[in-house]
Amino acid sequence: MSNERFLMLAADEVRPGRVPLPPVFGVKATTDDTDGKFSFLEVTLVREIPRHVHHRADEFIYVLEGELAIDFDGEAYTATTGMSVLLPHGVPHALAPGAGSPPRVLQLSSPGGWECYVEDLIEAGPTVLTDGKLDPAKINPIADRYDITYEEVPKA
Repeated sequence: MSNERFLMLAADEVRPGRVPLPPVFGVKATTDDTDGKFSFLEVTLVREIPRHVHHRADEFIYVLEGELAIDFDGEAYTATTGMSVLLPHGVPHALAPGAGSPPRVLQLSSPGGWECYVEDLIEAGPTVLTDGKLDPAKINPIADRYDITYEEVPKA
C-alpha cells in the first residue's frame, strides 16, 4: 500500500493550482491528487450557473450552509443546509443561490477536472460574461474541453 498520496489540509487551507482562484473556490483535492478519479472543492455560489450538461462527469453537492436552487431536467428543487444532491452526467441542470446569503457547498466531481475548468474560466476573466452574467455562448469553447455543454438561448 502506498502512502504517497496522503493529504491533510488545515481548516482554511486549499490546494494550489495553475492560477490563483477567488476565495469562493477552495480546492481541497485536485484531479492530480486523486489520480484523475475526482476533484473536491468548497464553493460559495455567488452567481447563477446556467443550464448545462456534463457529458462525462457526475457531480455531487453537499450544502454546508444556505439555500441552493437547482433546476434538474426541468424540475425545480431547493437544497438547504445538510442536504445533498447527485447530478448524474448526461442530464441538464442549472444552479443558483437561493434565498438569503449565497450557499456554501462541498462539490465532488468524478472523474476529476472541475478545478481545471474553473481555472480556465478565471483566466478568461470577463470575456465569458455578458451584462455581468455567465454567457453560455462565450463559455462553451472553454467548457467543451471538459465535456460540458451550456444551453445557448437564441437571441431575440
